[in-house]
Amino acid sequence: MLYHISEDAHIARFEPRRESGRELNTDRAVVWAVDGERRRNYLLPRDCPRVTFYPHADTQPADIERFLGASQAVVAIEATWLERVRRTRLYCYHLPAATFACVDPCAGYFQSTEAVVPEFIESIDDPLAALQSRGVEIRILPSLWTLHDAVLKSTLRYSMIRLRNATPRDNSLPFP
Repeated sequence: MLYHISEDAHIARFEPRRESGRELNTDRAVVWAVDGERRRNYLLPRDCPRVTFYPHADTQPADIERFLGASQAVVAIEATWLERVRRTRLYCYHLPAATFACVDPCAGYFQSTEAVVPEFIESIDDPLAALQSRGVEIRILPSLWTLHDAVLKSTLRYSMIRLRNATPRDNSLPFP
């Protein structure tokens, strides 16, 4: 099963479309989906900037200790987004995997060039509770940039989403 998370409750059919601004953009129209593990990265309002990360086989123990501690995955957002996250209702569309191909195993991204009809729609009234129920640590920070820069230099797997919506950088904030 693959997933598409949206704030729109009324998508009966996902039609392939072209999207600009994506790293993995193609010249063909596609439907995007994520796998079950990385669905956690999208349990937030679409425009909410976030830094997400988790370990993998090659992650150094020092990075696990520094960034994760006992957590299996972390989703960090800015404090200025917290109220919007709390007020947002999300819809998790369960999509059949048959026509999808994986385009990025690290991010869990899949694409289909065919239209896709959801098999089930799950309403998520409390995104923070949904993240916690999946064992995700939620970090609320004044800014994402220091964490962003530190995670990029680590051996963790990560996804940095909608950072164009993050507060401007303040290089005086150290990473603890």
